[in-house]
Amino acid sequence: MYIEKNLMVPMEDGIRLATDVYRPEAEGRYPVLVARTPYDKSGMAAGVAPYAEAGYIVVVQDVRGRFASEGDFLPYAHEADDGNSLMTWIFSRNWCDGNIGTFGGSYLGGTQWLLAKNDPPGLKTMIPEITFDDLYAGCMYQGGAKVLHDLRWTVASIIPEGARRACEAGGAADPDLPEVETALHEIPLATHPAFEKYGAYYRQWLAHYVMSEYWARHSPNAAYQSVMVPALHISGWYDIFVPSTLKNYAGMKERGGSEQARRHQRLIMGPWTHMNFSGEFPEISYGEASSDAAVGLTQIKIDWFDRWLKAEGKQASDALPVKIFVMGANTWRDEADWPLPDTQYRSLYLHSKGSANTLHGDGWLSEEKPGDEPSDSYVYDPMNPCPTMGGQVILPGENAMGPRDQREAEERGDVLVYSTPAFETPVEVTGSVQLKLFVSSDCLDTDFTAKISDVFPDGRSMLLSDGILRARYRESFETLRLLKPGEICELTIEIGATSNLFLSGHHLRLDISSSNFPKYNRNSNTGGEIARETAEKYKTALNRVFHDAERTSRLILPVINR
Repeated sequence: MYIEKNLMVPMEDGIRLATDVYRPEAEGRYPVLVARTPYDKSGMAAGVAPYAEAGYIVVVQDVRGRFASEGDFLPYAHEADDGNSLMTWIFSRNWCDGNIGTFGGSYLGGTQWLLAKNDPPGLKTMIPEITFDDLYAGCMYQGGAKVLHDLRWTVASIIPEGARRACEAGGAADPDLPEVETALHEIPLATHPAFEKYGAYYRQWLAHYVMSEYWARHSPNAAYQSVMVPALHISGWYDIFVPSTLKNYAGMKERGGSEQARRHQRLIMGPWTHMNFSGEFPEISYGEASSDAAVGLTQIKIDWFDRWLKAEGKQASDALPVKIFVMGANTWRDEADWPLPDTQYRSLYLHSKGSANTLHGDGWLSEEKPGDEPSDSYVYDPMNPCPTMGGQVILPGENAMGPRDQREAEERGDVLVYSTPAFETPVEVTGSVQLKLFVSSDCLDTDFTAKISDVFPDGRSMLLSDGILRARYRESFETLRLLKPGEICELTIEIGATSNLFLSGHHLRLDISSSNFPKYNRNSNTGGEIARETAEKYKTALNRVFHDAERTSRLILPVINR
């Protein structure tokens, strides 16, 4: 390859962004692939190589205010305009043949969506991986609760570079950069001093805790109708953006801005986390076929680009558009669409004799509706929250992400546990999972959390997916309605999506609690602005779950019978 480093490309306002160009040695015009990153473009050289070898020019840019680029970094604010400026610059180069694609994951996926809504010159396709659909409900506030992966991101990935740039500009070195673990436990979070110097935007995120235009202007799902190109969507069942990826695929099929865009969306979901595409985890392995290398993910992406950016690839026939990995069966499967067209929704009703607390309690799940049954109750103490144990998270620590045994959490008295009997024949659950829950609390606000797991014959309760609902958002994320203490209300909790075959002898388990920390911030139970409340204001809550003939709390499963 012939590499040009740190070309300073001007944006509309004159700010220049550092850009690397990887070109084949042979002169000529080539299709171009683009990635825009806040994580230092110099670290992407290894990932660029397969594309360059496949006959592409690759352009990688540090976004505004990061590493070698000029300007100030404000997440997402400039990505649409700056992305459009870069695309216009590329399209005018004598080495660009007029066909441009974009690639990259997480924030890099967001930069693709935001530039695509401008329909820039030359853009023919994109591959957004592990990224969001809605910046509020799909990223920052899931179920209305503050998701803290963005705090980890701010402290670990953004603040250190901001401090380096400030020092380079003549400021004193800062010896007191925050640690992730310390920041996650900060009360009140909004007054953390680190945000004053290097992460002021995070205080804005905390202040905008209701869905609004503030979030919509940077959300892909607000602009599907403006995106004109086919896209290959990639994620994993343990990624933080599982629902987002599925919604981006379905949303573009329904509302994409061109017939070509609506017809040609593709989806791949593996047994992966946001950072681990191996299919191998400390407590479980999904087999030799589960890794990105085994499925040939790099070649799949190259083939996709070939189809849309090279003349010889245009006539490639359409395969089935959805490829999923079914855990438990540990196999890949091609499908006609998402949700799977033959999905059958089955309700499992909650039952107990009033003592479903802990895995040793008397809670169970069955297809039989409940009769005259007592409610289950527990005390939620925000100063002693139920700990996050794996799942769709990005948290510090070994074995912090992905499938984890939940038995330690299920020993707690503030966790209600409901399990099916052992399955006599295998049962496949593939799709989005939902919980209808009748509850009450003695507080003005509280959270209700839900987890589903696959319980193995040896007792392991392996987490599949989880969800949360902050009760004040039970009617809408755009308005707040506090609880009336003691009043029973119905909640709908989205528990994400999964694809898992429950083998014979396994159980399906549902855990209900009021905290999953530090994946989500703790609810103070006061009904106030949690990010600004001191610990002295936090209250304990007595929360109840009802399951009787009038209040049929139930888990709604997407079952595949074949």
